[in-house]
Amino acid sequence: MSEKKIIAVIGATGAQGGGLVRAIVNDPESPFLARAITRNAGSDKAKALAQLGAEVVEADLDDIESLKKAFDGAHGAYCVTNFWEHFSPEKEIAQAGNLANAAKSAGVNHLIWSTLEDTREKVPLSDDRMPTLMEKYKVPHFDAKGEADKIFTESGVPTTLLLTSFYWENFIYFGMGPKPGPDGTLAITFPMDDKKLPGIAVEDIGRSAYEIFKKGGEYFGKTVGITGGHLTGAEMAAAFTNALGKKVVYNSVDPATFRSFGFPGAEDLGNMFQYKRDFNDYFCNARKLDVSKALNPSLQSFEEWLAENKDRIPLE
Repeated sequence: MSEKKIIAVIGATGAQGGGLVRAIVNDPESPFLARAITRNAGSDKAKALAQLGAEVVEADLDDIESLKKAFDGAHGAYCVTNFWEHFSPEKEIAQAGNLANAAKSAGVNHLIWSTLEDTREKVPLSDDRMPTLMEKYKVPHFDAKGEADKIFTESGVPTTLLLTSFYWENFIYFGMGPKPGPDGTLAITFPMDDKKLPGIAVEDIGRSAYEIFKKGGEYFGKTVGITGGHLTGAEMAAAFTNALGKKVVYNSVDPATFRSFGFPGAEDLGNMFQYKRDFNDYFCNARKLDVSKALNPSLQSFEEWLAENKDRIPLE
């Protein structure tokens, strides 16, 4: 019988969770078994994880009893929420509470919470440098996760807070890749001026979490920030130019302009980029490249990620 310990992975068919499941099942020396938790075990992505050797279990973040069952017998739990599915900070905070309570009830030995900063600690609601959104937030998809940190740290479950970075996959799936301007020149557009944007390949978030679970107690009560590199818009544009063989320029706009673009979440993301710009040293220092590489030696640089993914990036 296997003596391997179970890691229960929330969001297993998504970006971060999928990366962690693959990190576990692809390591023949892994001390863990992956339990992929998803709302729909019959989905193609869930079936693909099962074929890789993961145990697939259904649960819903809004249903605490289903989470308790999904966490039963698990040594570790990777917990993540998806703001972009519902655009509700309150729902995220409620889901975080369900996750923490279920982990405590199941006796989980180590929990990793994928989180982000609560930007209101630096930009109070009374600060008019950026608009307040939804009456209670500056960057809703950051603030809710940051607010939920204490739910986990006060739960009694040994917890590691994992600060993630901008997904480079946003250039593929989120419409942030190079777009042609009026003269046909491709451009990436951010309101970051000449400041650096910490970014990472989502697969490396999973690999980093895997290493944290392997190291265990060394990371209890710790906050760990991870990144694959800190790049300015101009540096990213140059990397795109080299990878694509087509000129790509960086279009730096002001945050108010970005907020006015009108796509779902534009105001939230405009505020997010402004926060990263205005508190750039603080934000980058929370995600040190040398720390990330020491944790995950196979960490990809932006150039390496582009070499593998350039053909997946839509250019229109």
